[in-house]
Amino acid sequence: MKMYLISDNIDTLTGMRLAGVDGIVVHEKEELRNAIEDAMNDKSIGIILLTEKFGREFPDLIDEIKLERTMPLLIEIPDRHGTGRKKDFITSYVNEAIGLKL
Repeated sequence: MKMYLISDNIDTLTGMRLAGVDGIVVHEKEELRNAIEDAMNDKSIGIILLTEKFGREFPDLIDEIKLERTMPLLIEIPDRHGTGRKKDFITSYVNEAIGLKL
């Protein structure tokens, strides 16, 4: 199985191509939907990498796909601008999940 990147900028795509990951650059919601559907229909793709910007701009679309499908796995990655998450996002996530302060 291989990885496939759906990015909002050419710089992230270029970096991932250097690592051997193919992908596409899209900007609009319908382009994103079509790119995800195309990647999901390709049985050789096991992981779809999405830049975090898509998760912030189109959470309804991303969540809908994550809830309906188990394969391929959708993973949001930071782009060249870094992550939009807090520095302690993992600790906060665990605190919320188990109800204990670490």
